[in-house]
Amino acid sequence: MTVLDARALNRATLARQHLLTRADTTVTEAVAHLCGAQAQEPQEPFTGLWSRLSGFKPEHLDDALTGRTVVRTHLMRRTVHLVTADDALAWRARHDAMLRQRVLGTYRSELAGIDLDEVAAAGRAVLADRRPRTMRELVSALEDRWPGPPRRVLGELLVAALIPMAQLPPRGLWQQTAGVRNLPMATWLERDIDPLPADDSDPVGQQLLRRYLAAYGPAAGADLRGWCGLAGLPAAIKAARARDELVVFRDERGRELLDLPDAPRPHPDTPAPVRFLPAFDNAILGYHDRGRIIDTPHLGLSVAGHRTVLVDGRVTATWTVRDHQLRISPLRRLTSTEQEAVRAEAQDLTVFLDEDIEQVRLDTAN
Repeated sequence: MTVLDARALNRATLARQHLLTRADTTVTEAVAHLCGAQAQEPQEPFTGLWSRLSGFKPEHLDDALTGRTVVRTHLMRRTVHLVTADDALAWRARHDAMLRQRVLGTYRSELAGIDLDEVAAAGRAVLADRRPRTMRELVSALEDRWPGPPRRVLGELLVAALIPMAQLPPRGLWQQTAGVRNLPMATWLERDIDPLPADDSDPVGQQLLRRYLAAYGPAAGADLRGWCGLAGLPAAIKAARARDELVVFRDERGRELLDLPDAPRPHPDTPAPVRFLPAFDNAILGYHDRGRIIDTPHLGLSVAGHRTVLVDGRVTATWTVRDHQLRISPLRRLTSTEQEAVRAEAQDLTVFLDEDIEQVRLDTAN
């Protein structure tokens, strides 16, 4: 069985994440291919798309959000993602149990004894007037019936787990600061959420598997679970393998890696350009084993909200914008050629960000 080392896996990830070559595609097509974009920090997806798409302009994502082809919602890992309207409707029912379990796991004592279905029905009744509400407004309409849980806990239960919600614009629009206003997803998109098929082979899970591998593979089953947070995926994997839809590799640790037969797996020596990634980018977070793109000593950066810089395909620096300065802090010493490439990409980024950045500062690694 073919063994793929970390560099081979890195180049496969970069190719599928549009980080080897910027793709000439629309925002909606890109968000669909990427299986969504992490968006808990509302402005971060703009940088992620700029690094992946040729000719990307912020209004392209604004138009997709206001035009309702892309939606902000809680989905994978109970985090806010940008996903296409089609995927949000097709995938949400498969995520329902996970979303409930994660909220209950966090607030088990606060929610003890509460009938979740009763709370969900009451929340839907309040929202039946089709008026967007903040989480605070929604909780205010219900707290007399459930005075026990803290308001924040009851609110998270409603908007992140029990009722499939869309977070409405202007939240998430370019250079706008706006609070979260929620509306049931089916109301916002004017389409019902797809029911979960009663099929032991888990057809929705199979679709998630194929879509995940197209954007992240080759990958192990644990990586798939790490990306979406779902349990019960072995049935989907078994069904796909039974039909010979997948090819199998191993990594250097002996883990079995699954992939689509015709997906790109560039040569490990393929040059990788410098790319600036936003906070919480799924190119890093989309795996259980992130060794293909980030070194073990720096794993904490991927969950702490640091923006990162890829040099030769790996996380090699962090970056910030403050006081009219784009500051880059390398994690290792950069060669003169690497420094030049980082500065060039940084200059292009300053133009895109349009934040009156007057200086690019490249620190010296410790």
